[in-house]
Amino acid sequence: MADYYTPTVVQQTIPEADMTPLERLLLSRIFDAERDGDGWCFFSEVSPADMTTVARAALEAALAASEAAGPNAANRIATEQLAKLEAGEPPSHDIDLDLTTTSWELIIQDIVRRSSTLEYVSAVSSFTCSRMRADGFGGAVVVISADQIVGKSTNDLLEEFIAQVAR
Repeated sequence: MADYYTPTVVQQTIPEADMTPLERLLLSRIFDAERDGDGWCFFSEVSPADMTTVARAALEAALAASEAAGPNAANRIATEQLAKLEAGEPPSHDIDLDLTTTSWELIIQDIVRRSSTLEYVSAVSSFTCSRMRADGFGGAVVVISADQIVGKSTNDLLEEFIAQVAR
């Protein structure tokens, strides 16, 4: 059986001042995070997480501190996940966050929309596999602005190139 990986690097350092506490919490669970001056570098050596666990109290505190930012992807994710909990569950309860119905790109887009310094954020991913398989290699790039999220994979580029040379 082959294992598939998607190492990803968000290329710009995202200023901490541009993120809400909830966005920072979620992005640091989706990616590995390292401090870079007044901001954060986000990357993943294996793949961005689409499932993660967070303490209920930490999620509630980050949401409360982030509500002034208004409606955004991170607040929606947290609110939906907290609504699924049974009444009376202790604050120490860990919550499994299912991020398969949204994308980290939407969280970053909200940050870019509010930022006075970021015009866009780009991310580069590689597709690798533990076995030599035709469908296990390639890559993708995405550019996230306030108004758009655009991206292409190496397969997209390959199709474009084939169309150019095909007779």
